[in-house]
Amino acid sequence: MIRSMTGYGKDALSKDLRNYQIEIKSVNHRYLDISVKMPRQFSYLEEEIKKEISSKIKRGKVDVFIIFENNSTEGREVKINTELAKIYIQQLKSLAEQEHIQSNIEVTEISKFPDVLNIQNTQEDEVIRKEVLETTKMATEKLLQMRETEGKKIAEDLIIRIKNVEEKVNEISKISTGLIEEYVVKLEERIKEILNNQDVDENRLAQEVVIYADKCSIEEEVTRLKSHILQFSNLLSSQDAIGKKLDFIIQEMNRETNTIGSKASSLDITNGVIDIKTELENIREQIQNIE
Repeated sequence: MIRSMTGYGKDALSKDLRNYQIEIKSVNHRYLDISVKMPRQFSYLEEEIKKEISSKIKRGKVDVFIIFENNSTEGREVKINTELAKIYIQQLKSLAEQEHIQSNIEVTEISKFPDVLNIQNTQEDEVIRKEVLETTKMATEKLLQMRETEGKKIAEDLIIRIKNVEEKVNEISKISTGLIEEYVVKLEERIKEILNNQDVDENRLAQEVVIYADKCSIEEEVTRLKSHILQFSNLLSSQDAIGKKLDFIIQEMNRETNTIGSKASSLDITNGVIDIKTELENIREQIQNIE
């Protein structure tokens, strides 16, 4: 099943007073480009988060947004700035002596002073690490579901369009074959007129037909086009990232179609070429969104 490069996935986890919310958005991009916006305490997890996403997604501009609220003791610790507390105590004692007031300094009072007590996030907490990666995995799965849903719609459209191209190629092939037969009849009639209905040199006629057929034959181009159409159709059922391959095939089909157009000796073939190029352009626009 093909996947679109456009999608959105969101998942949330609440556990033991810890709340996580992860959103993942993806849009078209030539390569895989993952950007993660998260709390600084998760910076050590950035590569693991990218690895989790890149194991499922091969192309696209992916933006990850992580929101975290921690009301638990997990991943947090209280730090006492002992040196600063000592300075506060010394200054308070000095003030008491100078002003001749009783000094009764309580530890709880000192702890209320600025920057004496600090709550710090523990780096590389294993519990939080597992919960972040778990939430990332679930958000990625939801993103994939949307990309696959969009991809299915694109595939349905591409199947219809590539069949239209195949029908036009077959029509052009039939027209081309008929043109050679018509040319033989017209050439023979023209020669007879010039020679006053005398017998026509069959060898000379055959040579002229060969020259004409070689000049306007599109058999090779039609054969290659049919081969490209088959490859294109087979890729639509592939489980791999196929966007770049499909784009290359469309380029090759355009090249063969242009060659047919340059050899066209019939208005019907010219019109058929225009129809094919129009359909190929529509296909090309669609596959720009395929992973």
